[in-house]
Amino acid sequence: MFRTLSLDAGGVLVRPNWSRISTVFATHGVPVAGDVLAAQELPVMRELDSAEGIASSTDGDRVGAFFLRVLERVGLDVSGPPWRAAIAELRRIHGEENLWEDVPDDVRPALERFRAMDLTLVVLSNANGTVRRKLERLGLTRWFTSVVDSGEEGVEKPDPRFFALGLERVGAERTTTLHVGDMFHVDVLGARAAGIAAVLIDRGGLQSDRDCARFSDLGELASALERAELTPG
Repeated sequence: MFRTLSLDAGGVLVRPNWSRISTVFATHGVPVAGDVLAAQELPVMRELDSAEGIASSTDGDRVGAFFLRVLERVGLDVSGPPWRAAIAELRRIHGEENLWEDVPDDVRPALERFRAMDLTLVVLSNANGTVRRKLERLGLTRWFTSVVDSGEEGVEKPDPRFFALGLERVGAERTTTLHVGDMFHVDVLGARAAGIAAVLIDRGGLQSDRDCARFSDLGELASALERAELTPG
């Protein structure tokens, strides 16, 4: 059986707070509803998750590209000063607090189930040094033995060194660890390069062509682990 779960933060434990993001745009005179923006989140993440795109960018690069592409997909002209000012404010807020702060309903019950299976849980997140504080603010850190943030470590997924660092922090073995992410070229291929099994949380059902096991949410993953449908090797 697996003994350790390493979990990505953004896309797995938390998603963007689109209501807050919509409010930022409104303050700059650009009204756009949060649910309209939210509808583009997963398609844009799928677009960004390409071998070439990941190899030629950092996580910080992709945050800006993510917001711009969401706006483009809802048909908005992002070339004017209001948009640039709004994006600049979003970057500032994200840099201080982290805008990925919406916790899906499946997360907390699934974390309880993982711990009931006596699994050691560790967060392995590409981020900007704010993940630990953000998860504390959201009441999520109590389930985790360690939170590893690339913004604090100077290395990020898919670099195998980041995965190795996370396992070292909790004394885990590669062969009995399962990594849970939402980006194939970052999470799955990175984990595999580090000798770690990996699965995808595919909340939008957009990754059926990926060569790995996929789950619609953490609850579905918990059920598979409880039934021993996923085992090392």
